[in-house]
Amino acid sequence: MEKGFTVWFTGLSCSGKTTVSQGAAEELRKRGLKVEVLDGDVVRTNLSKGLGFSKEDRDTNIKRIGFVCKLLSRNGVVAIGAAISPYREIRDYNRQEIGDFVEVYCKCSLDVCIQRDVKGLYKKALAGEIPNYTGVSDPYEEPLNPEVVVETDKEAEEESVRKVIRKLEELRYIRPAEATEYSEEEEEKIKQRLADLGYL
Repeated sequence: MEKGFTVWFTGLSCSGKTTVSQGAAEELRKRGLKVEVLDGDVVRTNLSKGLGFSKEDRDTNIKRIGFVCKLLSRNGVVAIGAAISPYREIRDYNRQEIGDFVEVYCKCSLDVCIQRDVKGLYKKALAGEIPNYTGVSDPYEEPLNPEVVVETDKEAEEESVRKVIRKLEELRYIRPAEATEYSEEEEEKIKQRLADLGYL
């Protein structure tokens, strides 16, 4: 069974977490891996229904996503968590709990996040209509040592996805693409051919 692991995308609302995580998931599936994406917004409407936006409720929500990621990773699945997860302490808690944990910081300026916000939530938060809004009236604690930083206000989506995949290859969580190009049968044929030629 393939070894499971968790890729955790954190960043402000509208910083590109969903877009980049979906792109990474697609690439990992192409390589034959089992992948599940837990998006913060989706989890809130299902697993964390009824939770508000106090610090305690946010922490509970992120711990729940982390718990599901841990179960999936333990069973050979690549779990992708994509949630604002504004507090460093809880992200570090999930890292400790899960073990095989790769943190991806979707770095994006607040101005660009506001421009991308089709729901207009930032505008409402800036007008004081939404209390405790991350990045406006509530803090977002940037990761100190994330494995990957994608600057989504400066990079194309493909570049950000490539950065994530490259880091997973570097950390040996996945094999480099070249290594997956041949089937076992093809590899055997190549080895046999090299042996016949006296190279092996």
